[in-house]
Amino acid sequence: MQTTVFEHVDHTSIVDTIVTQIETFILNGVLRDGGRLPSERDLAEQMGVSRPKVREALKQLEDSGLINVRHGEGAFIAPLVGSAMSPALINLYSRHQEAFGSYLEFRAAQESFAAGLAATRATKSDKEILSRVMDQLEAAHSANDMQASQDADIAFHSAVIDASHNSLLVHTMSSIYALTKQNLFYHRSFLRSIDGTGDQLHAQHREIFEAIHSGIPERASKAARDHIEFVQWSYLEEQSRAQREQVSNRRLALL
Repeated sequence: MQTTVFEHVDHTSIVDTIVTQIETFILNGVLRDGGRLPSERDLAEQMGVSRPKVREALKQLEDSGLINVRHGEGAFIAPLVGSAMSPALINLYSRHQEAFGSYLEFRAAQESFAAGLAATRATKSDKEILSRVMDQLEAAHSANDMQASQDADIAFHSAVIDASHNSLLVHTMSSIYALTKQNLFYHRSFLRSIDGTGDQLHAQHREIFEAIHSGIPERASKAARDHIEFVQWSYLEEQSRAQREQVSNRRLALL
């Protein structure tokens, strides 16, 4: 029997039940910004209701600003989370890299908390998702593919957040990871330049993964915090190296 995302509706208020089900999926991060909903026909079949009821529910969701209906294209989840920062603030951060410390402090706290929750709450499906992303990390690491490594890195951290089953974390960190995708603070190749081979980064992800799979929250929380602290140490070490290089070059120029 094929597994479907949406459930049959058998409550008294069909339209309200459809709306509630979709709202819940948005809240829990199952349906994300920009994601396309199934067609009216598919929704009706999966839920076991009529298409007019689905159409009425979609209109209600559109009126509440949760979805955008594009004629000829379908219904899409509206941009709900937005950016963690305005373009002006992003530009300011890009010119003042000391802000990176605040970014890492925030990530260390949130990701450590999320990993601990994930170790307690992760379902069989969550663990399967993490396993698949871990396979992607393995493949990218073996191939020394920087872009694939960065993409898998963000996917891994997102999967950990999802496995926490904390809806506020899911939406907040989605916005934060969008900044990482923009390379606002650092690029993974920078970390590889510190790490040398990327082996430490890979081992840290593996430790987080195994702690969650084993269901050991204390171990998962520590592994996540250790990982971010390694990033912070790497960044500070690179700053110190660059400053030493600059001083040495100026000395040489005076000879």
